[in-house]
Amino acid sequence: MELILSLNFYFVFGSFFAKGDGGNGTLSIVNKSNTEIAKNFETSLKDTGIFKVQNDDSFDKAKELMDKDKVSVVVYIPERFGSLEPNSPKKIKIYYVPTNRQSESIVESFSDKYLTTVNMQIQKALPIFSVEKEEGNKPKFNYFDFILIGLIGMALMNSSIQGVAIAMSKYKEDKILKRMTTTPVKSWQFIGAEVFSRLVLNVVQVTLILVIGTYAYDAHINGSIFLVYVLSLIGAILFQSIGFVIASFAKTTDAAEGMSTAITVPMMFLAGVFFPIESLPKWLSSVVQYLPLAPLLRNLRGVALEKNSIFENPNNMGLVLVWIVIMLLIAAKRFRLSEE
Repeated sequence: MELILSLNFYFVFGSFFAKGDGGNGTLSIVNKSNTEIAKNFETSLKDTGIFKVQNDDSFDKAKELMDKDKVSVVVYIPERFGSLEPNSPKKIKIYYVPTNRQSESIVESFSDKYLTTVNMQIQKALPIFSVEKEEGNKPKFNYFDFILIGLIGMALMNSSIQGVAIAMSKYKEDKILKRMTTTPVKSWQFIGAEVFSRLVLNVVQVTLILVIGTYAYDAHINGSIFLVYVLSLIGAILFQSIGFVIASFAKTTDAAEGMSTAITVPMMFLAGVFFPIESLPKWLSSVVQYLPLAPLLRNLRGVALEKNSIFENPNNMGLVLVWIVIMLLIAAKRFRLSEE
């Protein structure tokens, strides 16, 4: 069940953000001008590939589409815009709603830069100050690559925490754990078999996500695949230990499910699965960066996307290991096969 849920998230984000085809939504262009400047501006905006672009006949129609959430932002180019006649319009209009502020900012930035260049060309003015770019050797990756690693962490977290907590609580509720103490099977053998079987499932999860992401959505894994698996298994052990802690406190299966959800959902949205933690308010990011999933994702992204070593940032690995030790100590103290 956890594997299916993770893959559903994966296909949704892959469809929206992979390959750079309209990841920022749909842009409506209403161009009423036939001047070369207006035509070139429209062509340049389409060629960026930032938006899925459509042309509409009227400004009112485009606004209606936005009200129905079919368009993210509208660019209106008035009649005779781009003409050098004194009374011709000199401004284009960008129409947006507050919920699409990010899309509007992208269009405004592009338009401002483009029109500034056009103004300088018409006035035959040469720039005094400029920007020099130098590309380093840091591997390139896009937003979907960022999401890809986040989904790996989310899959490991959900399957391990919920899987262990709910299964162990169910065993306890059905008195299976108590019966195990009367068999020749030692406690460590039973626990070891549970942990190992779920680690095999985790390997399958990570493999499916990487294969689908690479071949279906053109994802980029720049670093060592082997190290990605190593970190994934370390993360799986961390989350399984959390699952055992939850099972040791939960009295029923329903309680274990509720406690698991209460832990995994906040981490899913705050620990950097879908967006960088740095984009959160400073007071919140300073807290959530210590959640168990956060340092694991930072390390995974460093290894997979930036070709870092596992110990490139020792603080990240240190936090993961500290969480593992803490959870294992609590689980060892509280979890008993003989509990009912």
